[in-house]
Amino acid sequence: MGGLLVVRAGVLTTVQDLGRPGYAHLGVPRSGALDTGAHALANRLVGNPAGAATLETTLDGVRLRALAPVTVAVTGAPCAVRVSGRPAAWGAPVWLPAGAELDVGRAESGLRGYVAVRGGFAVPAVLGSRSTDLLSGLGPPVLSDGTVLEVGAAGPSPVAAADAVGVPGPPVAELVLPLRLGPRADWFTSASVAALLSSAYRVSPASNRIGLRTEGGPGLVRARGGELPSEGMVLGAVQVPPDGLPVVFLADHPVTGGYPVVGVVGPGAALDAAAQARPGVAVRFVRAGA
Repeated sequence: MGGLLVVRAGVLTTVQDLGRPGYAHLGVPRSGALDTGAHALANRLVGNPAGAATLETTLDGVRLRALAPVTVAVTGAPCAVRVSGRPAAWGAPVWLPAGAELDVGRAESGLRGYVAVRGGFAVPAVLGSRSTDLLSGLGPPVLSDGTVLEVGAAGPSPVAAADAVGVPGPPVAELVLPLRLGPRADWFTSASVAALLSSAYRVSPASNRIGLRTEGGPGLVRARGGELPSEGMVLGAVQVPPDGLPVVFLADHPVTGGYPVVGVVGPGAALDAAAQARPGVAVRFVRAGA
């Protein structure tokens, strides 16, 4: 029997691909890998298309046993990688003979790791995606010990690590998020918007795949009363709940919300960095294009 057996699932390991965009009108979030660059790199290293499903680990890694020979790669948060107890490469293709165990260790910095297997993880797709969505419950369940993950048909040959483009640097000590103001920046005083763009916040321990919550900075002050009807939400929207502390919506964000959105952080490197920001990391919002 082929595939990979989950020996140690870790604190939170999920299957992720590029998500299921285009279903917000049905109430279905986008979901998908939080650090899209690390996800794409892991797939490239084993010869998969960028949309193939990987495993997204959180902080303490995962251990997998090969039930048949496979090639894997680990990217994202830097960590120790071992194959049956022996050191192996991080950020490069690694061959696992049948019976060998891949141990992805605790993140040395950053938060989320990505494990790709040549052929991709062939869990059943839901609405065109194999992603686990923690908000809606769509997709495969969070991994647990003893789960067997089937592997798809292998594609092109893996690439050498030196040929991989976009190898990420270490997670940043300060998360800088370029913010495009609107659509509801006028719901807050100009002084509090200015404070948002000039103050330091911290990543809150309450952050998750739904949103990066902040703490430690000034709360935004409303310039007007009342409440908004629910509006559509997008990836990177910075919503401001009643406590005034901004929340950056990540991949599993709700598709609607009733709190005002002061601005939006565009997809790309900044949100990839947000995926790796541990609680306590400094956060600054800067005006996009400034």
